[in-house]
This record gives sequence, C-alpha cells and structure tokens, in this order.
Amino acid sequence: MKTIKYVYWEDEGMWLGYLAEYPDYMTQGGTLDELKENLKDIYKELTSSSIPSVRKVAELKVS
Repeated sequence: MKTIKYVYWEDEGMWLGYLAEYPDYMTQGGTLDELKENLKDIYKELTSSSIPSVRKVAELKVS
C-alpha cells in the first residue's frame, strides 16, 4: 500500500482538497471521508495514463 500526501480544508460546510503531487486536480466532499475517497479515485485516474498531459509537482536539487 502506497501513502500519498494531500492538502485539504473546510469551506462553508464542504471539504476541499487535492493531491500534493497533482495540485491542478482538486475535488470536494460533504465529509472528510468522502473527500478522501474522491482523492483516491482521482489518484487512480491520474496514474492510469487515461488522462493525457497530467501535470505533476517534483523536486530538483540545485547547487
């Protein structure tokens, strides 16, 4: 099982969030558990190669 980071917050009774590695793909849920399920679904879609031109965040070491 893989662990992935996500960013989330509550706004006017809805839970909003996105996967840290894919900040362009935000989702929402009526509860925190629903948001987590939606984030899992997005992760599956983004990593399945079914969506073209997926933007990602990465780190680069520089001196």
